[in-house]
Amino acid sequence: MKAYRWNGPDSGLQLQDIAVPQPSTGEVLIQVEACGLCHSDCHIISGPGGAWIQQRPITLGHEVAGKVITLGEDVSEVQIGDRVAVALIAPTGGIGLNYDGGYAEYVVAPVKYLESIPENVSFEQAAVATDAITTAYHAVVTEGGVTASTNVAIVGLGGLGSVGLRIAVLQGAMVYGFDIDNRKFDAATRDGAKACFSRLEDAKDIVFDVVVDFVGITSTMAAALKAVKRSGRIVLTGLGGEQLTLPTFDIVYNSVEIRGSLGGTKEELRTVLALISAGKLNPTLEEVPFGKINESLCRLESGQASGRLFSKPTLA
Repeated sequence: MKAYRWNGPDSGLQLQDIAVPQPSTGEVLIQVEACGLCHSDCHIISGPGGAWIQQRPITLGHEVAGKVITLGEDVSEVQIGDRVAVALIAPTGGIGLNYDGGYAEYVVAPVKYLESIPENVSFEQAAVATDAITTAYHAVVTEGGVTASTNVAIVGLGGLGSVGLRIAVLQGAMVYGFDIDNRKFDAATRDGAKACFSRLEDAKDIVFDVVVDFVGITSTMAAALKAVKRSGRIVLTGLGGEQLTLPTFDIVYNSVEIRGSLGGTKEELRTVLALISAGKLNPTLEEVPFGKINESLCRLESGQASGRLFSKPTLA
């Protein structure tokens, strides 16, 4: 089968022919129907994210949905033909991180990580739900604690942030969007944002209970410290900068809580799949050719992708 393999920063991501894997006890073989492209893979291929990888060489791709085609021993939870998404269990690892992932025609996954896909949810929607949408949900709801009584700032309206904004709206919060690209404002307003601004500093008359930073650079975090209320919360999920330099006085004097947020849980994946099924979440998707995964990841890294990219494993 065809698979995109990575063996360290010097190897790049290479399309290779490898054997179709076979499931062991408690595992299943899945025919990949869609695999989302994630900015984390850009960090892995050429940056510090390589430290996350626990197997080399490895097939990358951690947003996976497909059909079960072979059962390993002692598997009774699913049947051949079932439509499943593979939950990404961070930070302990998971598919495409500590075992082979979905930039391939087939993958093996432990049955305990599988979540059934609702009938009216597409494979591509389910694929991006495993990480991008679940990550946004976890950041906003679990770490941010956003509810109907919350004034929340969503910083960065890209693939993750735009979903995070919609989730905050579904929570009933008063939601404001922030991005240096004002072309994203119309979509954010349609999704329920009260208002949008280029910078947190431009919303100086608004005091936020929670700021969720999907960018993660010193300037956005320093601005968040100025914008959040006393004893407020900042959730950092963006990885835009390897290191941050922040004013300690603002953190200490205002008793600001800063939380990191990574990934989500299988239960949260089930929740976001239900939201998609109910029509409450409708992620913007763009299919890219399987033969152009590398070029598409470069687009993603340079910020030239709107919404979430996905590919189907065929060279046709």
